[in-house]
This record gives sequence, C-alpha cells and structure tokens, in this order.
Amino acid sequence: MKRFSFVFFSIAVLTLCVGSLVGPGLAVSQEADAEGCKDHPLFNRMPGYRIQRCEEKEFDSHTFKDGAGKEIAVEGRISETRYTLQEGAKEATRLQLFRNYQNAMTKIGGALLSTDDDGNCYMKVVKDDKEIWVHISAYITSEWMLYIVEIQAMVQIVVANADVFSDEIKATGHTAVYGIYFDTGKSDIRPESEKALVEIAKLLKNNPGLKLNVVGHTDSVGAMDANMKLSQARAEAVVQVLVSKQGIEAARLKGYGVGPLAPVASNDTEEGRAKNRRVELVKQ
Repeated sequence: MKRFSFVFFSIAVLTLCVGSLVGPGLAVSQEADAEGCKDHPLFNRMPGYRIQRCEEKEFDSHTFKDGAGKEIAVEGRISETRYTLQEGAKEATRLQLFRNYQNAMTKIGGALLSTDDDGNCYMKVVKDDKEIWVHISAYITSEWMLYIVEIQAMVQIVVANADVFSDEIKATGHTAVYGIYFDTGKSDIRPESEKALVEIAKLLKNNPGLKLNVVGHTDSVGAMDANMKLSQARAEAVVQVLVSKQGIEAARLKGYGVGPLAPVASNDTEEGRAKNRRVELVKQ
C-alpha cells in the first residue's frame, strides 16, 4: 500500500520539543542509532534520545485501549521503535513526552484515546482515508517504545482462478474479485493486480458467449459522491486493461460503479471495509 509523507508532523513535534529538554551548555554524547533504524515519517524523536532498536512488520496486530479501558486489536503495518536516553542528556518527564505527541496529533485532527498509570498513551488520527494508531509505552522515560499502526487490509496472496469465477457466476450470477489493487483514492491499477486480471481474461476466453458488467465497490469512508465516482473510474479502468492488454472485445464488458451501496460486511471495522472494497463480475 501507498505510504504517506508526514513532514508536517515532524515539524510540529520538533517545534514543540526544541528548547524544552536540553539546556544551554549541556554536553550530550551522541550515540549512533541502531543499524538500519530511523524515525518513522510520522514523528521526529524527542531531543536527547537515540534509537536502540526498531522493527517493521508488513502486517500484524497491536492492542490499544479506548477511553473506557476496552482493548482494541488493530491490524495493519506496524512500526516499533525503542528510544533510550543519550548519555548526559536531560530526561523528559512522562507528561512532556505525552504532551508533545498529543499536541502534534491534535494539530492534524488526531485525538487522544486514553492514558494510564502504567505509562501508556493511545492516540488515533484519520488522514487521507487511512487510520493511523499511535501507542507510547513509557513506564520509565529513560527508555520507551513508540508503536505506530497504519491500518490496511492484508495483501491477498491467494487469488481465485477462472474456474472459481465461472462456478460462482453459474451459481449466483456474479463473483467477487479481491486481487485487483488500487492506491487510496485513485483508479490506477497496481502491477500486483495482473494475476487476477489474467484469470478474468481466461474466464472470458473460456466462455466466448459470456458478457460481464464489471462493478466497482468502495467502503463507506469519505463522501458519497466521491466514492460513486471512484468506483465508476475503477470499474472502467479494469475494463480498459482487459481490452487493451488481455485482448478481450470491448463489447463484452461494461463498467459500473456503485460506491458503498452494496456492502458485504460491516463498515465499522477495517476487516469489513476491506471486504467491501472489491470488484465484482456480474453476468449481463
């Protein structure tokens, strides 16, 4: 999935932090960060700290807590960074640490979910139709963890084939295709969609008399008009690729967009929204 650039966040945190934690004339030993580690694009680090270790997980789950103390398992791309105090640097208080990150999040529309006495701070922001969850774990402030989860659907590795599409169309008149990928808010088809497109072409070539409506679906995030236009553009993009690159006759395909009007799951969860973002093949 497309990664976001958060230069503004970095500037916000840096502006809030500089001058509050490192006093004049204080000698700070600049230890190197762990090899291969750097700050997440979402935030600058607090002054006086180094990265002791870091880890990126393409898809995993992390637990957050809301204001009522309810645990929420959030799945997506996870960045884990452990910060430790540099030798000679002034240690931030927990309140300074939390306030800096909270203020930076608030400036771009984010919100605090909860804090607790064990040194946990949970926040969330929605930016460009993408949910970003932040967890600071700072029981002690000389060494603390920053977890950032960017919600995304797991990349579907197993793609249904032409035989499955054919069987489902014969049984129900339509079939869902989950192997066609687009960047957020766009209709450009990503290269990893080729396997699914080849199988759709195979379906049509194996059934010369079959004509299909290619129907684009979105989740309910965003404005209705924008989702309707987006789903139409995505459906037409699939038709165009099948005609121009897979050799399918244009007369056998027609693109339509129905936006979020035909969900197959709840839009209240990311798992449900991922199921609703799909392309369907409907027999004409």
